Order: sequence, then structure tokens, then C-alpha cells
Amino acid sequence: MSPWQQRAPNGSAAGPGPRGNGTGRAAERGSAVSVAIPLTMMLTGVAGNALAMLLVSRSYRAKGSRRKRSFLLCIGSLALTDMLGQLLTSPVVISVYLSGRPWAAMDPSGRLCDFFGFSMTLFGLCPLLIASAMAVERALAIRAPHWYASHISPRATERGLAAIWAAAAAFALLPLAGLGRYALQWPGTWCFISAAGGSAFAAAFAALGLLSLAVTAAGNLATIGALLARCRAGPGSRWGRIATETLLQLLGIMCVLAACWAPLLVTMLRMAWEPAGGRCRGGQGWAPRRECTLPLTAVRLASLNQILDPWVYLLLRRMLLHQCRQAAGAVSRCPSADCGHRDRALSLAQEIRHTGTAV
Repeated sequence: MSPWQQRAPNGSAAGPGPRGNGTGRAAERGSAVSVAIPLTMMLTGVAGNALAMLLVSRSYRAKGSRRKRSFLLCIGSLALTDMLGQLLTSPVVISVYLSGRPWAAMDPSGRLCDFFGFSMTLFGLCPLLIASAMAVERALAIRAPHWYASHISPRATERGLAAIWAAAAAFALLPLAGLGRYALQWPGTWCFISAAGGSAFAAAFAALGLLSLAVTAAGNLATIGALLARCRAGPGSRWGRIATETLLQLLGIMCVLAACWAPLLVTMLRMAWEPAGGRCRGGQGWAPRRECTLPLTAVRLASLNQILDPWVYLLLRRMLLHQCRQAAGAVSRCPSADCGHRDRALSLAQEIRHTGTAV
């Protein structure tokens, strides 16, 4: 999801003046800068997600527990989904912008717009659902480790992820079956769900997204509650460090996810039930009103999530996986409050060397 480019209301590339006069070169420089921003964002996101997939693949092939493999499958599928979303949408937007032609001239049949809207919906909904599944997986691993060990396996995780992708794809195909509509969005460089007044499909997308955010928050809060309870029951320097770092990681995940997605989902829900919700469409002669720029800003924030995901979940915290599993193991093995006192403190350098090979 990368509609970062902005065109002038008349459908041409944004610039301060026509070519051939003193402002022409400034317009060309402005266009180059505008293209450089989304191109850099796309390359950064693809590189981060590719690196995350490489680390996950290397760890998955190594010998490890079923818990570790299930978590790695979720991380890898999230990185793959984010990368595919960037590769399928960003080049289209950049090419439309660089062509200097209105979208309608390049896509008179509207099929490219349908494909773009389908991709935006599919690769926008999938990461939200996968994040929810990961939050539930973490909560079960920490709060019900015995049930988790007997019911959750890599095969079950694969089936769950396949179900998420299939459900998201089926939902994204509904407009092509006549239930909902994909439409060109202001300023005419991207297509997404039409949020015209009374759009049930746009409202359903927003509701599913907000529900996913709520499930993710509930799962992470349940995990945080279990960690805090364990800290009170069994104080220990090593356990306290593991719990604190994991707690901060989960809070960071919730904050990033909510900051990136909540504005778009709330905006879509509001526009779907307002009679004026469909006034902003890409085309000629449209002035950049607030109700037009707000959805564009919101979808730009959502596109940042695809770039931040691998860093929040994996690359900046390579110890997270091992620490979550340590916490789950400690909960299952130590029912008494004396367990925390049996831990020997390790230096931070020793712990980093010990856990750095986990992912």
C-alpha cells in the first residue's frame, strides 16, 4: 500500500508552473523529489521484509521446538505479505505518476484500478489478521503453555495462516462480484474501496480492521498481564529483565499498529456513513479539500506499517523470540513463587550472545 505520490488536481504531476519558463525546472526537481520518496520507501520496505524472511528461514531450518517454529511461521508470513503488497502496488503508482497522464487514459477499462484496489484490500487486511493471530498465539503460549503445547503445531499454524489469506482474498474479491466497488481516489494516482455514503463494503472493511486491532490489543494485554503476575510471584534479575523487555516490545507493537491503521479505519468508517463520503475522487478539476487530503494522509500512514513491521517484530529485537519462549517455559515449569529465586543472573552481554542465534 504505497500511494505516496501527489498530483496536481488537473491530473498532471504536481509542480509550481508549466514547462518552458523559469518554474519548469523547479517543477521537474519537485517531481523527482516526489518520486524519490515513495521509491525509497518501497526499497526500504522490501529490503527490511526480505532480511526478516532470510533470518526466519535460517532459524526455521535449524532444530527448534514446535513453539519456535509456529512463531517463526507467523513472522515469515507477515514479512512475505508486506513485501508482496509493496511489490504489487508501489510500481503501479510510481509509473502512473511518472507518465504524466491521467489514470483514465492509462486504464480506460478500469481493470488496473480493480487490481490495484484488490491488492490494497488484500494486503491491507492480511497483516491486520496475522497480527491478531500472533497476539493470540503469544497469549496462549504464556497463559496456557500446556494446552498450547498439545494443540498448537507448525501444521496447525500453516492451516491457520492459509485460512487467513483465503478469507482476506475472498473478501477483497467481493467488489468484483458486485458487492462494493473499487474507485479512483484523489489525487488520481491510486484506487481503493469506494467510501461513498452508505457503502456497506467500506464499513465492513473498517469494522474488520478495527476488530483485528482490538483482538491484537487484547492478546498483547493478556500476555503483559501474565508477565507482570509472574514478576510479582517470582522476582529475579534475569526474569525481570526478560519480562521488562518483552513488555516494552508488546507495547511498541500495539502503539505502531494503532498509529498506522486506526486513522484510516476510523476515516473509512466515518466516510461510509456520511452522505458526502464519495465526493473525493481522482480526476480533473478537484481542489485539495480537507475531506480529500485526510484519506490520503491516512492511507500513507497505513503504508508505513508494511515498512515498520519487520523492524518492530524482528530486526530490532532479535532476542524477542527466545525471551517469549523462556517466559512460557518458566510459567509452565515454575508454579511456585520460589522459582524466580533459583535463576542465576547473567550479564547482558552473555544473554545477547546466548539468544542472538535464536533468530
